[in-house]
Amino acid sequence: MNLADIMLQAKSHSRQTVAVAIAEDLEVKEAVTLALENDLANFILFGNEQAIHEMYVDLLINKDYSNRLKIVHADSMQQAAKLAVEAVKLENASIVMKGNLSTSILLKEVLNKEYGLRDKGVLSHVAMFEVSGREKAVIVTDAAMNIAPTLEQKAKIIENSVNIARKVGIETPKVAVLAAVEVVNPAMQATIDAASLTVMNARGQIKNCVVDGPLALDNAISIEAAEHKGLTGEVAGQADILLVPTIETGNILYKSLVFMANAEVAALIAGAKAPIVLTSRSDSAKTKLYSLALAICNS
Repeated sequence: MNLADIMLQAKSHSRQTVAVAIAEDLEVKEAVTLALENDLANFILFGNEQAIHEMYVDLLINKDYSNRLKIVHADSMQQAAKLAVEAVKLENASIVMKGNLSTSILLKEVLNKEYGLRDKGVLSHVAMFEVSGREKAVIVTDAAMNIAPTLEQKAKIIENSVNIARKVGIETPKVAVLAAVEVVNPAMQATIDAASLTVMNARGQIKNCVVDGPLALDNAISIEAAEHKGLTGEVAGQADILLVPTIETGNILYKSLVFMANAEVAALIAGAKAPIVLTSRSDSAKTKLYSLALAICNS
């Protein structure tokens, strides 16, 4: 499974409607354009009506796209976020997409008890990376939401990422619980949690996947490294999902892959009642497009 496969799968779905909070942004507009050209989705664009109209005028006058775009005025970022979330809550859209506003503003509305999209579980960030030279994509979680997740939260984060992986065709994902070493060290909480999650999986508490850890990054993704360490099992060297111990680890790994390895990425927030496309404002339009495709596959 790679990002091209995700795009093909998204195209096979019925056309979804995406609610974009603060759509007046050139990278967002480029992503919307690419999505329209690939017949992936329709859009409700929330934000300053005049600014959106001026920015999207070339799409609005295109007879093939004009009826697939709707502009809704919002007086502020907060109102745009609220309206985008409510659009999904009211089933006028099936996906929320972050535009040119801060993550905290959007998530505050997503988590609103009255009209938000919070489900019973844990919200977590799921990013699928395609790295040159590697045959398959790899999922990294959680790089943006949970700061220092507890054991219980880590189990929920695994479940969220497994659900994403299964919906894009990875039937039984292999989950590597990352740490700095491959043995349990009482002084390193990440290794204790990793061993616990492995046992929870073996006893059926975490389903539809194979979990192993603690594993260092090299032993999780390189068969040669795993063999050199004498590590066996289904996950060592063949991980589909990398569970990081803290947000710092995930954030550094995410940005290292993008800025040093030139990886392509698709990312969303899972665990809510609908997919949330929560890319960085610095992410490229291509990343936003891939993220939309991943969200469509999970809507």
